[in-house]
Amino acid sequence: MAITDWPAEARPREKLAERGPEALTDAELLAIFLRTGTRGRSAVDLARDLLERFGGLRPLLAADEAAFCAAPGLGAAKYVQLQAVTEMTRRYLAEGLFRDEPIESARAARDYLTARLRERAREVFAALFLDTRHRVVAFEELFQGTIDGAAVHPRELVKRALHHNAAAVIVAHNHPSGVAEPSAEDERITARLRQALELVEVRLLDHFVIGDGEAASFAQRGLL
Repeated sequence: MAITDWPAEARPREKLAERGPEALTDAELLAIFLRTGTRGRSAVDLARDLLERFGGLRPLLAADEAAFCAAPGLGAAKYVQLQAVTEMTRRYLAEGLFRDEPIESARAARDYLTARLRERAREVFAALFLDTRHRVVAFEELFQGTIDGAAVHPRELVKRALHHNAAAVIVAHNHPSGVAEPSAEDERITARLRQALELVEVRLLDHFVIGDGEAASFAQRGLL
């Protein structure tokens, strides 16, 4: 049965308009993006098939172009559209930080850094540089490593902090394994970074370790 033949309250668009986007399943939200299905399959049917094929919404959003376009009902145009949606999400999160106002919460910084680093196949170390009012001055990816780790140089972080005239720094790195638990080496490098920044009177506010689930915060764990 075509979606147009469904009861109004069951159609994804009407359901969203009536009850809000949070009331929709992943398949229903994806169906609105897809707009149309394939022969004999509604957009919701196709969405369910895609979520099963990729293992969920996140793996679908993170799929490369070849894997995405190989799926039935998808193609280059849909891939471009999805990349645009994903980038708009990143920029939406960035606007919450880069707006000439102090960071309102650690969660805002964590969400932005997670969106930037979580899907990276290799380990990446990045930093948010803040002024004396804890307004974000800049975001930079400083080091990239193999899937086993990144060589983090405190001197380079200090150099970039001075370049931005930063008063404080929040750093983050991803664990491509998906496990956000800080390692002993993570604790050692964090201590070195904090000590190096203290020499130039810059505070290290937090270090987030980003995996598949909740990002681990050094500050929340009392490790800073």
